[in-house]
Amino acid sequence: MPTLEHSAPTRNLALELVRVTEAAALSAGRFMGRGDKEAADQAAVNAMRIVLQTVDMNGIIVIGEGEKDNAPMLYNGEIVGNGSEPDVDVAVDPIDGTRPLAFGRSNSLATVAIAPRGTMFDPGPFVYMNKLAVGPEAKGKINIEKSITENLRAIAKAKGKSIEDLTAIILDRDRNNEMVKEIREAGARLRQIPDGDVGAALMTAWPDSGVDVLFGIGGTPEGVIAACALRAMGGEIQGKLYARDKNELQRGIEAGFNFNKVLTMDDLVSSEDVFFAATGITDGELLQGVRYFGDGASTDSIVVRGLTGTVRQINATHRMDKLHYLNEEIY
Repeated sequence: MPTLEHSAPTRNLALELVRVTEAAALSAGRFMGRGDKEAADQAAVNAMRIVLQTVDMNGIIVIGEGEKDNAPMLYNGEIVGNGSEPDVDVAVDPIDGTRPLAFGRSNSLATVAIAPRGTMFDPGPFVYMNKLAVGPEAKGKINIEKSITENLRAIAKAKGKSIEDLTAIILDRDRNNEMVKEIREAGARLRQIPDGDVGAALMTAWPDSGVDVLFGIGGTPEGVIAACALRAMGGEIQGKLYARDKNELQRGIEAGFNFNKVLTMDDLVSSEDVFFAATGITDGELLQGVRYFGDGASTDSIVVRGLTGTVRQINATHRMDKLHYLNEEIY
């Protein structure tokens, strides 16, 4: 595995990555409420790919949107960046929350993360993971192998609250029904969301989001991206791979994956030298969505650097007549 001294980025690449997420958000934002998830995702991918190629890095997409046969999506194994140093792993989610975007709902984001080459967990074809995420106050107090009730007690104690004051967030999926039942029985407040568990994980570490903990089975790629951000923001995420059926479990075991192993922060991204950027597409607790006006638009983004723990919020105004590559993708 590459060492920090030999392969880690030394400048704040998050400030370059935010251009990538801004481009994706500006393109995808045009499709808010139009009911076409595929068109929105394609617009975000096209814009993201164009700007990724301008970033000073030699990147390989570890967390993308499938294999090469599924191009023109940003596929696993695709080379991105302009080929210069540093050598990095790249994780992308052009739209975290395609359904909320398609139906004009909240908390849709464009996200990207990078880390030194060889430090990101590659889940291969196994796309689901049971996840537990918290912010800085409850870091070190959670254990995904304990019950939800036990974790809620530990989080409440760490935050100086009662369980009844905590708010949990979870994807609204049948596979999470038993967890939903236990959260309710424990007395915690609950938000069930249709999509967007990268943003949901980030809310646990975001001041005034009103979210204390993320539970539930969601995407493994989203778990890796969230780990990059939470590592820098001082939070914590744990996960366990989840097989949808016996055949998938057997294939995973044969491929060397351990579905009983607890995936810690170090397993999901083993370097502190991570960078993360996200731009709001629709309004949410984290970020404001894209605003279009006359000849321009505004965006709201966060950029995070792991080595320093710095989190910046960036409000930008864009002249659409100057962004010719985006205009070509949208119109």
